[in-house]
Amino acid sequence: MYVRAMLESAGSTETYGFILLPGFSLMSFASATEPLRAANLIAGRQLYRTVLLSPDGGRVMSSGGLSVECGRYDDGTSLHTVFVCAGGKPSDWPIALTTPLLRRCARLGVKVGGISGGPYLLAAAGLLDERDFTIHWEHAPALMEAFPHLKPRQTRFVMDGNRITCGGGVAPLDMMHALLASRMGSGFARRVSDWYLHREIGAPADPQTASVADRYGVTHPALLRGLARMEATIERPLSRSAIARHVGVSPRHLDRLFHETGTSFVETYHRLRLARARVLLQQSSLSIFEVALAVGFSSAGHFSRTFKRHFGRSPGDLRSRTCA
Repeated sequence: MYVRAMLESAGSTETYGFILLPGFSLMSFASATEPLRAANLIAGRQLYRTVLLSPDGGRVMSSGGLSVECGRYDDGTSLHTVFVCAGGKPSDWPIALTTPLLRRCARLGVKVGGISGGPYLLAAAGLLDERDFTIHWEHAPALMEAFPHLKPRQTRFVMDGNRITCGGGVAPLDMMHALLASRMGSGFARRVSDWYLHREIGAPADPQTASVADRYGVTHPALLRGLARMEATIERPLSRSAIARHVGVSPRHLDRLFHETGTSFVETYHRLRLARARVLLQQSSLSIFEVALAVGFSSAGHFSRTFKRHFGRSPGDLRSRTCA
């Protein structure tokens, strides 16, 4: 009776548009669209309609090489919500074509969202200013470098009024569960999630990645706090003494804690900074010198030598291979 009442009050079909950009993730896309299809099947009528769009109306190639036929958006297409789905790197995205489209949708009162790298396009369109939002962790450094006034949350998804952002991967399953529940009730949303054996529904604020303890395989509270602080201070690395003070131990004791992990404080910090540098080289348009500054190096030469020793190739070589 409850589900029937929700169906009777659901109203007309809601149209969801998905703007696909080159290199979009099939997993993220399917996780967002399949729940809408299942909702229609379970309801026995068309609650939702999906429309596949691209900035120029042409076909779009996914990250896995699947070519998808898309259409062009026009103001005559009545959308309830539109998501831009992006993967790969910003230099491959048709930002100049996509941002006017997103702005037009927002002006028309359409709910505008981004999945995986999609929130980067919303930021470029000026649609995330003074908004709470997230983005896939891989794209977060590039977004913060390109838009210093914005800081994404590393959560699974965020709903802030008429802006909806999601980290991608399987997180859209959680996001769509929340959207379905808000319209059709939690019982109906649960039936849709069960359709995909999606038993454990993630909360919006759940982290995208494993905890510091899981990622580093450590349990000591002081070491965990130290590693978290080091991850948060990549651009302006703190001294060993400063980290020791932050976690409430002596520098020598901090050294012993790192030694027990098979590495040192300095080596760990270098690894964190260089890993961030590799992401920026692949995901942003920053110059090599700007990347060096962003990860705490004052000299491009020192940065390049350190990077090459660690990864076996220079920053310039990595960027040229990425752009090839």
